[in-house]
Amino acid sequence: MTPKFKAQAGTFESSDIMVLIEPVAEGSGRQVDISSTVMLQFEEDIKACINQVLDVMEIENVHLIAKDKGALTPTIKARVETAVKRSLGIQEGTL
Repeated sequence: MTPKFKAQAGTFESSDIMVLIEPVAEGSGRQVDISSTVMLQFEEDIKACINQVLDVMEIENVHLIAKDKGALTPTIKARVETAVKRSLGIQEGTL
């Protein structure tokens, strides 16, 4: 699936993550940009967590920007899922 419009989830508070999603042209694939206060230690883990949620939800052709302030894995997954659902116009239910 491809997102329909821009969406976001999360905050800039400590222990949270702000996830912004925007659709891109068909065939562009995924572009994931991460900035984090714990980038050196956890960049690969954060990227893997984000891609896992996108894989499960079958999302392609998306630009995702994640601004992390030390969020735990369940928080990252919840924020990505919420942003994706908002970008698809889906408002209820979870994985």
